[in-house]
Amino acid sequence: MSEENSVEALLEEARLAAAMPPPEERLRLREAAGFSRAHIAATVGVGRQTIANWESGATDPTPPARLPYLRILKGLADIYPPPVATQDAVASPFPAPGSPAAEPVPPTFTGVPLETLRGPDGRAIEGDPGPCVRCGVETTYQSTDGRPLHSGALCQPATSTPPAPAVIVPTPAPVAPSPAPVSPVPAPTPTRPQRRAKSADRAQAELAALISRAVQEEAERAGGDEDAALQALIKRAIPDVMHLFNETRATARYDYTAYPALPDILKKPSKKDPDQIWEARPRFRHPGYSIKVPGSVQVTALDVNAAYLSALKVWLPIGKLEHTTGGDGVGPKRSGVHLITPALWIHDHLPDPLGDRDEPGALWVTDATLRLLLRLSGPKYGLTEAPEVHESWTSGATENFLDALRKLLGAAREEAIENRDTLTLEYVKAMYSKFISTMGESIHNREMVRPDWMHNIHSQAYANLWGKAYKAHQAGLKVIAMMGTDELHVTGDWRQVFPEGRGVSQMKVKHGDGKASGEYTIGVAL
Repeated sequence: MSEENSVEALLEEARLAAAMPPPEERLRLREAAGFSRAHIAATVGVGRQTIANWESGATDPTPPARLPYLRILKGLADIYPPPVATQDAVASPFPAPGSPAAEPVPPTFTGVPLETLRGPDGRAIEGDPGPCVRCGVETTYQSTDGRPLHSGALCQPATSTPPAPAVIVPTPAPVAPSPAPVSPVPAPTPTRPQRRAKSADRAQAELAALISRAVQEEAERAGGDEDAALQALIKRAIPDVMHLFNETRATARYDYTAYPALPDILKKPSKKDPDQIWEARPRFRHPGYSIKVPGSVQVTALDVNAAYLSALKVWLPIGKLEHTTGGDGVGPKRSGVHLITPALWIHDHLPDPLGDRDEPGALWVTDATLRLLLRLSGPKYGLTEAPEVHESWTSGATENFLDALRKLLGAAREEAIENRDTLTLEYVKAMYSKFISTMGESIHNREMVRPDWMHNIHSQAYANLWGKAYKAHQAGLKVIAMMGTDELHVTGDWRQVFPEGRGVSQMKVKHGDGKASGEYTIGVAL
């Protein structure tokens, strides 16, 4: 760079830095544009938590990321000027002559541009209790400007009655003092784990209230038209579930990489062509029986409830994927994808854990699939030989990364079933299914790009289904078919093996059209 250009760049940064917007305006501009912190962070070359610190005022932007960050803010200020007259309006320091009005943003959980004050580790900071500035209900969490505010601005409807007006009472005449009562034994001070658990329960309740509130809002907006309300809820499912995800991560012990550098095997060669990862999707039919042959063998098609929701309990790589050869990338606390040569599967009466493959030889599989193959090759099962691992792309991993989100959505699902609330049930289903399907390369979700997570969750759902098929086989049932993530066809009294119902751990008879639903008969294959 020439000396003149260097001087001009420094002067430009100085001019912009002199007009650095305050933290609340930085937050407002990003949310007005609909950008995530991860998106801005990837653009300016910093971490997501750094953007959070800049928006909370914990730290100020510094070179070399300050200049591109300032340019983004200036451009957004031109497009999204602050509201003309609101009590908390923040005048933009950037000139915006002739700026068009900000386009309306689809309704999400975030509401007004207030945010929870967080420390450098991303944890919400608690202080003295006080009435929330939004709903008036007492909370110990603080906003970025120091006022009481529910975590993530997630308010619940006030349930307490307002205090009665003060009444002047005449001073009573003095009376003789009575004997002082014996002081009760003070309650034990809660331990740190107990306080943390209570805080987590309170945050979980606040997030659960958001789900019911969203359903109520769309139902009222649709004027009683349930179909219209459902379409509106499905449309907002992605931003809503991403907000829930981010809030469940607010007090996590570690950060994650939302935009890691991806190897070519995880990249789609085109929009229509898939990447190279084999998810082990099953398509099994018992070779000894055929639905085309009349017979008297009674078969029941079973449906696994919330298969993808259960699959959120899976080992996921949380950092940048690293390349290793041989078995160096395989470990109990590592996850990713692996190039393997599997052993031959010789059990015709059981589904192949690798699914219905068209070509033999080496293939890229997920860590969830590899873990299943290693279990089946161990002494407990002894069904196959261990696969040969050639190379891997993995990082440090955890099985509980999505556990808080899984439990939150699972509880909302159970409550909806109990209340026969179809609208909430379908909304929750849309949230977790779209959360999984759009976390890869999707234009509908720019919060993260983790195709390795998507593949691992899919494969975990298939592995869970394989486990149910094996359980049925061990109990004496014949496995006639196994397809997708949630379809298992068996003979015999399945209720002695699986509990019946709509719960996550239960099974129910599959309903629908055609022979592959409910109960049907088949014959012995010719």
